[in-house]
Amino acid sequence: MFTGMVEAVGRVAARERTRDGVRVRIDAGALDLADLAIGDSIAVAGCCLTVVAIAPPLLEFDVSDETLRCTVGFDVDHPVNLEKALRLSDRLGGHLVAGHVDGVGTVAACAPVADAQGNRRLDIDAPAALARYVAPKGSIAVDGVSLTTNAVAGTRFTVNLIPHTLAVTTLGRLAEGARVNLEVDVVARYVERLRGAA
Repeated sequence: MFTGMVEAVGRVAARERTRDGVRVRIDAGALDLADLAIGDSIAVAGCCLTVVAIAPPLLEFDVSDETLRCTVGFDVDHPVNLEKALRLSDRLGGHLVAGHVDGVGTVAACAPVADAQGNRRLDIDAPAALARYVAPKGSIAVDGVSLTTNAVAGTRFTVNLIPHTLAVTTLGRLAEGARVNLEVDVVARYVERLRGAA
């Protein structure tokens, strides 16, 4: 599990085809690797991946074809948000994020907010199958970043990005047309499942 609180921004340094997917090498940037071991989980652009090799500052991961089908962000030189797995003793600053990307959204707009000293309004079009799980003032992870939705209209939702988030994540680089990994709130999924079982 993760919190959606990004610890560092890395970069995809290499990508090689394997039999069942790709092996990606990530330059982990400022991420502290001292306590990492082979087999640990890292959220890479919101996608939970298992560390298969460590050669600081590089981390390697195997990404399956199935994961590649429902995510974006594993192209060479692409910046990626990084977060180590949550410890039970850690503070939960964002929301519970599984690292299981539900689908890919498209940035409809990313513009400054008037009278808001550096904030930006981000509008994202979600796939119709996911939009039902997005609620005003609910939680959503965008490229692994825990965010609160401000408004929802059809399949489009809006979030506010504060200057800190823009500075320490990849979200400050987003522009209209960019594709982003989305993970809806796990509680919404369980509520739907329970309602369907009644």
